[in-house]
Amino acid sequence: MRPSRRAILTSATAAAVAATPGTAAARPHQHLRTGFERLAQDGYALLHGQKAGIVTNPTGITRDARHIVDVMHADARVDLTAVFGPEHGFRGTAQAGGSEGRYDDPATGLPVYDTYLKSGRPLADVFTASGVDTVVFDIQDVGARFYTYIWTLYDCMEAAALAGKRCVVLDRPNPVTGRAALGPVLHREFATFVGRQPISQAHGMTVAELARLFNAEFLTDPVPLETVTMSGWRRSEFYDASGLPWVPPSPNMPTPETALVYSGTCLFEGTNLSEGRGTTRPFELLGAEGLDRRWAAAANELALPGVWFREAYFAPTFSKFQGKTIGGVQLHVHDRAAFDPVRTGIALLVTAKRVWSGFAWRPDHWIDKLTGSTRVRTMIDAGADTDEVVAGWQEDLAGFRRMRREYLLYR
Repeated sequence: MRPSRRAILTSATAAAVAATPGTAAARPHQHLRTGFERLAQDGYALLHGQKAGIVTNPTGITRDARHIVDVMHADARVDLTAVFGPEHGFRGTAQAGGSEGRYDDPATGLPVYDTYLKSGRPLADVFTASGVDTVVFDIQDVGARFYTYIWTLYDCMEAAALAGKRCVVLDRPNPVTGRAALGPVLHREFATFVGRQPISQAHGMTVAELARLFNAEFLTDPVPLETVTMSGWRRSEFYDASGLPWVPPSPNMPTPETALVYSGTCLFEGTNLSEGRGTTRPFELLGAEGLDRRWAAAANELALPGVWFREAYFAPTFSKFQGKTIGGVQLHVHDRAAFDPVRTGIALLVTAKRVWSGFAWRPDHWIDKLTGSTRVRTMIDAGADTDEVVAGWQEDLAGFRRMRREYLLYR
């Protein structure tokens, strides 16, 4: 039986409670509790009588840095029978575009199933074969549409519905705050694993909020869904206010500062410039052979809020320009509250094309998949400036912001 819209919207186990006000330089507070912490404190009541499988990765940890799979496996109150690994794998050993495959976890003996690049009926068959009744999701997101874990969530919800399972989503902070949705909204004809549905480039939501939105707006057959909210989190807070340890959600997301710029500078994946992979500051360092100080100077002339650009030279150890010394910029965000990562990413594309004759898009037009349409690429090619490109997505963004409002769980 298809759940009613009201049932979908009220599936959260609890609304978040008020917290100490967060600022750009907030002191960490110890009273924030993640969805997992609240689930465990309640004796795993949501999972009683259920064989549970969990979709997670190295970010699924407790405040004292224990992995939740180890914690749940050792607790007789919960029947954890399977683990499902996303891109990069359950233990996080695979690089971008890879996974760890099917194996038994040496620490717990639990079977680990690979979900990467599986969706629909094939993923439903994985859930059926695992024998679980409930699929639990707990992965730290970074707030960008093209970061694939939120689409793993979407695919798992869709597949769980097909397999007759239920879903429980455990919430964690959006590390770059949940203040605003920013950037272009995906057009459906450009849907891929870096964007299944029409949400904005920086969505400003938590995974539990996204789960509610996915279930009500995008899934043809909604899944029986429970969301376990955090307590003590405010939308204005950056990750350092949470007091939680940071575990890289993927190999090229080493720090919360990486996440801060990622929703804008990941666009350089769609160009012939390095996005900083193979350095210690991926997505903060950008460059190419032939680029020099003119790029940093041009970017600084724009006086973009909250960020400075430093002339930088580096030699990536892998990926684009491996082993070659290249020139470019390093982003230095000095005011997180004022910084707009998506607008900054567009400004860097516009200025790079203007000052470097070697600028080119990837031949497969990957930039269109990242931005969600041809609009950004064609406008920049036509000579549009940053303001004109940003103006081009405002109508779509306003529509998404209206939709998004209904599913927010925190103040």
